[in-house]
Amino acid sequence: MKVAYFSMEVGLNEHIPTYSGGLGILAGDHIKSAADLNLPLVAVTLLYKRGYFIQSINPLGQQEEMYPYFDPRAFMEPLPFKVTIHIGGRDVHIGVWKHNVIGTSGRVPVYFLDTDLPLNSPDDRLITQFLYGGDKHTRICQEAVLGIGGYLAMKKLEPGITTFHMNEGHAVFLTLALLKDLNGNEEKVRQKCVFTTHTPVPAGHDKFTYEMASKILGPYLPSNIRKLAGDDLLNTTILALSLSRASNGVSQLHGEISRQMFPGFDIGHVTNGVHHL
Repeated sequence: MKVAYFSMEVGLNEHIPTYSGGLGILAGDHIKSAADLNLPLVAVTLLYKRGYFIQSINPLGQQEEMYPYFDPRAFMEPLPFKVTIHIGGRDVHIGVWKHNVIGTSGRVPVYFLDTDLPLNSPDDRLITQFLYGGDKHTRICQEAVLGIGGYLAMKKLEPGITTFHMNEGHAVFLTLALLKDLNGNEEKVRQKCVFTTHTPVPAGHDKFTYEMASKILGPYLPSNIRKLAGDDLLNTTILALSLSRASNGVSQLHGEISRQMFPGFDIGHVTNGVHHL
């Protein structure tokens, strides 16, 4: 078994600003623990060169946000290839950086996806600039880069992946790429995917109009997308639940709440842990 762990944010250390809160810290702890245990795991996230803001208070007592530039070259290696996805009627080119997390008995490669490339338009170069920045359009483009771009990168870099672990619905568009590769066979996609929902708050459950989804993701959307992702809006969590062989919340109570939020789906729970070495 070989697992590809997808997360919108990953917190490895304070010098790599690709996280903002609990999801990122938990992802980093999973990765560090997998490295210690020498588990067959790789991780995929986005490279945010402006990261998440640093807060300061000005002389008037008002909050101000600063987005210092992050130069990844001191912390990771740029890989000599790119992947390309077709979104919004255009090609978006994605570079890949690699950072190895060294544990007590193994290592886990973390792949950071980057659209800040001269090949891309100025707008597309900004897709991966800010963590949780921008509007719905930016968010769906970020999630396409993570899910579809990450899946294509793993096909090239990490052959033999047996399980794709999606953390929140942010990475769910990888299931659309899998559907294309597997000739629309939903059951085969389910056998390759597992899903963790981390929060009951709306920020963890992105929804997009089908008009926007069709405009951005058109070539990747199956004809029965409403059956898989919800009738009125494309709900990324429902899509992930529909196309995963197993799903879980992150505590017993959260599992119970998740089953109430998404009736009809078998959602278990695995209580969060921490890496303490």
